[in-house]
Amino acid sequence: MSDAISTIRDGYTFDQPSIELGVLVDEGTPVPDVKVRISLSMLNRHGLVAGATGTGKTKTLQLMAEQISRAGVPVFAADIKGDLSGLAIPGEANPKLLERTAAIGQDFTPGGCPVEFYALGGEGVGVPLRATVHSFGPILLSKVLGLNATQESSLSLVFHYADTNNLLLLDLKDLTELLKYLVSDEGKADLADIGGLSKATVGVIQRQVTALAVQGGDQFFGEPEFDTADLLKVTADGQGLISLLELPNLQDRPALFSTFLMWLLADLYQDLPEAGDLDKPKLVFFFDEAHLLFADASKAFLQAIEQTVRLIRSKGIGVFFVTQTPKDVPESVLAQLGSRVQHQLRAHTPNDAKALKATVATYPKTDYDLAERLQQLGIGEAVVTVLNPKGAPTPVAWTRMRAPQASMDPLDPGAMANGVAASIMQSKYGTAVDRESAYELLNAKLQAGAEAAAAEAAAEEQAKAEAAAAREAEREAKASRARTPRHEKSFFEKLTENTMVRQMARSAAREITRSIFGTGRRR
Repeated sequence: MSDAISTIRDGYTFDQPSIELGVLVDEGTPVPDVKVRISLSMLNRHGLVAGATGTGKTKTLQLMAEQISRAGVPVFAADIKGDLSGLAIPGEANPKLLERTAAIGQDFTPGGCPVEFYALGGEGVGVPLRATVHSFGPILLSKVLGLNATQESSLSLVFHYADTNNLLLLDLKDLTELLKYLVSDEGKADLADIGGLSKATVGVIQRQVTALAVQGGDQFFGEPEFDTADLLKVTADGQGLISLLELPNLQDRPALFSTFLMWLLADLYQDLPEAGDLDKPKLVFFFDEAHLLFADASKAFLQAIEQTVRLIRSKGIGVFFVTQTPKDVPESVLAQLGSRVQHQLRAHTPNDAKALKATVATYPKTDYDLAERLQQLGIGEAVVTVLNPKGAPTPVAWTRMRAPQASMDPLDPGAMANGVAASIMQSKYGTAVDRESAYELLNAKLQAGAEAAAAEAAAEEQAKAEAAAAREAEREAKASRARTPRHEKSFFEKLTENTMVRQMARSAAREITRSIFGTGRRR
């Protein structure tokens, strides 16, 4: 055995409980007695699983998830294409599979895992997952809505108003109603002392909220809100529960998906106590399609991700980002990922070549020509380095990955539907709840204001009518007092007996009457 092989063997020989990724490959041939492992105690130092499409990332995620579950650690993963649903049932042996497992010394024993199926906002078969607008907060919601820095600042002001006035923002109609109120005559004065809101900015936010609702956001935001403690369950026989989030329409709302996963992490960080260094984590979180999280992200959002990833380790949570190249992950986050499982990379374009060069730079010093090796890896092979139990990087190892023991085919939809219907989570989260919140309170406030304004206007009109009636009565009283008995015709009376004079007087009276009624109509 060469010195290089001995070094790699020693580097991955741990006394602590571990999961196996596969075995070393030497000059194209697997070396079954040189196992490539990750210790359970280092899973909360986070990691990266990367590689081009079709190189085996999903199967790697599956084999890691099932071993972590069998070690008694709960797992959360997003099931983008439905490929992971087979974790719930045992796999099936076939000659090609058994040939592969025999070559790496794997004793293939089919076995399924305890799985709970979820769906974002109920779009899919799984138990619907929801979150409230309030708990999402302005930074995450701004990412979902695609807002710029100015619009994000304005949205933060809206949340500040809701918090200080005890207005519950549970769903999108609550947010829409509050935005409408804060630019109305009744509400705009409430924010005058702290800058106020631009109608143009609010208009942009309202349009984005409407677009999000059309994409299914109105089904996602609301109650009952998902309790992240339900991700931390262990079965009676000591296996960690695997929670799979179904994402059938990812292409329609990628920002909502990625930001929701970040919300889950942020909520776990907020709720869990400090745990320090544990023998095994409380939860391992696989963040698939990680590039969606960082695309077009604001500075505040990126800072929030970096802080969460850095600090959540001490809460006993491990995070693995799954994407195509390390370049998809910001350097500040990439620097915190202790384990690397890199499947094949391709360099067909200048951008691909640049990504390959950047990937090689993230690995420890090695005898491999990584730029060449990464392009020549076969399907189900990867270049691996992890942290050993002492926190030091292991030697870089060309690895042939194990085969998952659970089914590598998707679970039958009917079987999944039956499992979801029988789940206790369905009874907890299956039915949406719409309790009194900002929408109802602001609607009542606006309605009361409208009714008060109408009553005030009616009272004013009534007062004017009464004043006019009083003036008319006074004029009639004066006219009555001015009339006296006539015993003989005066010069004026005699004059009006003339027919022409009477016609002229009637004409003048008609003109005066129209002028008076005209003024009244204008009021």
